[in-house]
Amino acid sequence: MSRVQIAIVGGGLVGASLALALQQGALQRGWQIVLIEPFAPGSDYQPSYDARSSALSYGTRQIYERLGLWPLIAPRAEPIDSIHVSDRGHFAAARLCAADEGVPALGYVVENAWLGHCLWQALDKRVVQWRCPAQVESLQPLADGYALQLADGQRLECDLAILADGGRSNLREQLGIAVRATPYGQTALIANVSPAEPHANQAFERFTDAGPMALLPLSDNRCALVWTRPHDEALRLQQLDERAFLGELQEAFGYRLGALRQVGSRHLYPLTLIEAEEQVRSHLVLLGNAAHSLHPIAGQGYNLSLRDVLALADTLLAGDPQNLGTLPVLQAYVQAQRLDQDMTVGFSDRVTRLFSNAQPLLVSGRNLGLLGLDLLPPAKRWFARQAMGLGTRY
Repeated sequence: MSRVQIAIVGGGLVGASLALALQQGALQRGWQIVLIEPFAPGSDYQPSYDARSSALSYGTRQIYERLGLWPLIAPRAEPIDSIHVSDRGHFAAARLCAADEGVPALGYVVENAWLGHCLWQALDKRVVQWRCPAQVESLQPLADGYALQLADGQRLECDLAILADGGRSNLREQLGIAVRATPYGQTALIANVSPAEPHANQAFERFTDAGPMALLPLSDNRCALVWTRPHDEALRLQQLDERAFLGELQEAFGYRLGALRQVGSRHLYPLTLIEAEEQVRSHLVLLGNAAHSLHPIAGQGYNLSLRDVLALADTLLAGDPQNLGTLPVLQAYVQAQRLDQDMTVGFSDRVTRLFSNAQPLLVSGRNLGLLGLDLLPPAKRWFARQAMGLGTRY
């Protein structure tokens, strides 16, 4: 048996970011952090046409700058200089521009493999240990922490356990933490696409009666596609040959980037808004998709999780290092993040539902809203700050 101060179950982007945010303060306090992850992180980054990616808001860039990681990420971070928002078949549209907001970019699109590579390289082995590949089979609460039973028979105790093991967390279920699950009745089709014309660092959010789509700029003049459709339709689109698929995508998206020439592997993800009814217990925190899983079209999920990471790290490092994980401290973290979480989840959910509805009154209303967004600077600025992950910050 061994004991550490902090055990992070899930060494993906959220778990590794928390370890990074804590490591300097942990080193000063004599804390040991362990990351427990089933899949070994890659030490060498290998570019791939089909690499999955994440949209990082400008606020997320600021967080990674504070943590010293942005210079490592930046070489393969494709800036989003503008966002074009439109409703298929209707005249109204809105455009958000980085120059209007006084920022170098509204956000960035980064391959997950590159982001993970940068995170893993930045972790200090003196304070952050890997248990990988390793699987936690169960968690048992103790008076002063948690006991983790690993699949290989080892047992580990910690003062604070962090669940960052995804939206389908078995450990969350074992602990009896209920979730509010609201299915969208949609499935996201994810793929990378190459257009004939340069994307010029534009992002496109296009809404249709059958569901929204986003096309985000990637390096090497690729675009990351997120196309949400009813499940049977998404499955049909996945199974089309490349030419037929590009034809249907072209019809739905239009010719703003010229002809669409290539599409890579297509992956399907059924979409449900998931919110854990408890984010903290004594000596336990849920982070990332284990705490809240959002619709991907607004690109807010990972960015909200990273703001949670920073708030949790700040709260822990400001507390008593000898009483790590006490309930009042963890409740203070949740309270500090409540407004941000409520605003971000609400913004993402309402935008998705509003622009996935064919009712004539809603269609007319949302088009007036898009027109007003483009004509009213205060409304546009509010919307832009939400998109940049700055909605609750001055």
